Amino acid sequence: MEWMYEDEAVAQRVTRAIQTGETSSLEQLLLDHSGLAKTRILERNPQNKGACSTVSRTLLHIATDWPGHFPNVTKTIRMLTGYGAEVNAPMLGANHETPLHWAASCDDVQALDALIDAGADIEASGAVIAGGTPLDDAVAFAQWNTARRLVERGALTALWHAAALGKIDAIKNHFKGKTLPEYYPWTSGSSSAPTDTVNISFWCACHGGQQEAAAYLLQQGAELNWAADWDGSTPLDTAKRNGFAELVTWLERQGAKGAGNINREI
Repeated sequence: MEWMYEDEAVAQRVTRAIQTGETSSLEQLLLDHSGLAKTRILERNPQNKGACSTVSRTLLHIATDWPGHFPNVTKTIRMLTGYGAEVNAPMLGANHETPLHWAASCDDVQALDALIDAGADIEASGAVIAGGTPLDDAVAFAQWNTARRLVERGALTALWHAAALGKIDAIKNHFKGKTLPEYYPWTSGSSSAPTDTVNISFWCACHGGQQEAAAYLLQQGAELNWAADWDGSTPLDTAKRNGFAELVTWLERQGAKGAGNINREI
């Protein structure tokens, strides 16, 4: 059983069992249908045919699908992997995210821990964010619980990750010579110029509501009104968008502006 369409009876039953936490029903399905744990679920559309499908996902993706936090998810993931589910198998489609990417994007710490415990690659590529890692997804989507847990579990942490999470000691040490990895996939190019690194990290500090980190990075030469390559927003814009009122007030006192105001002045 290599694949099935999402509207087939078994696909619907296994999806329901996974997302309602009915682990006894799930185990019975796994026993009744050999190879079910490794089956890919296909979207139903005329261009999506069988094993040559370009849009499909695994049962572990179903366990970590938005909004996540499904009942008994730890037991579900252990059961699926115990029956042979491939923990690092990516979805196929517009991106190649693994189940760990999806758990990170849902802020689902329980699912994330269960996947890592089962052998998930914490540095897997394929994120919707520039093909990056689960940590890239978590930071980009402001999923701070999974972002912190990924760092705790050993995820590679660049300066912009540290800034978003307010890891001020790591940030200061970076500028004292104990440099963090030069890794930031959000830019349109591959430049690793120090100014770009500081600007991206300053934006991320504001994205994460980290005023101390933002203030320090501003002292290191970050541009107060730098516009992000990925959506054109300024640090003030992202702080407002994520609801960090105190940080917004502080930024405005420094002279920060939103992209709309900057564009009107040009």
